[in-house]
Amino acid sequence: MVQQTTLEHDLIGTVALIAGGSKGIGADAARAFAAAGAAVVIGARDQPLLQKLAAEISEAGGRAVGVRSDVTVAEDCQALVDTAVEQFGRLDFAFNNATGGHRPALLADITLEEFDREIATNVRGTFLGMKAQIPAMLKSGGGAIVNMASVAGLTATARLAPYVAGKAGIIGLSRVAALDYADQGIRVNAIAPGPIRTHHIESAGERAQQLAAQSVPIQRMGAPAEVSEVVLWLCSSAASYVTGAVIPIDGGQSAGLRPSRNYEPGKPMD
Repeated sequence: MVQQTTLEHDLIGTVALIAGGSKGIGADAARAFAAAGAAVVIGARDQPLLQKLAAEISEAGGRAVGVRSDVTVAEDCQALVDTAVEQFGRLDFAFNNATGGHRPALLADITLEEFDREIATNVRGTFLGMKAQIPAMLKSGGGAIVNMASVAGLTATARLAPYVAGKAGIIGLSRVAALDYADQGIRVNAIAPGPIRTHHIESAGERAQQLAAQSVPIQRMGAPAEVSEVVLWLCSSAASYVTGAVIPIDGGQSAGLRPSRNYEPGKPMD
């Protein structure tokens, strides 16, 4: 008999909500929560993908329900929480994973609409999600929230001002929520992934993938499962003393600059 890990044992019988969970990292996290024994409520705007993922989890022996939702709409965020409570009786964990994206541009060339859209998805969406999730967790006796930031929110990325501002805002919101509810049994943390091999970066083409991998000290992109493992750990009792943290999952990208292997002091870096 295979011995259960602490993490797996912790999640059996719990209820997890994943906002932005129809594909990529969110979908992988939904599968991981379900495999560890949690019932999952998955929210996203793509109803067909939601139904397909929920059916896949159910066929594998898990418990899952998909709810079409937009994180920028307060009523939709509340509906996700209400579904968790109505279908499974409680809410223990939430992974606020919805994220935006816009064309790279110099700050002065970015439109107000582009800026507002990015801030709405990241900052407003995370705020509305936690605002709906926290009261339900308090009624359940506590819980854990993980918010999706980015290495860009830690170190900045040129030509992505709205995205950087949105992810930095998520980090700030996460820290405030962690302080607000630390004495009420709710832990709140943020994760800051670097380049992860998802549909988004794969659709950008082979050259973009090569450049992304080369920007990482360990010279490869991460896999969605490498992010999901951290999310589940943050929700488990193994992380019971961790709150208000920002966890980079970036292959060392946020640690600093790394010269090329043929760099010699006194000579220009190639």
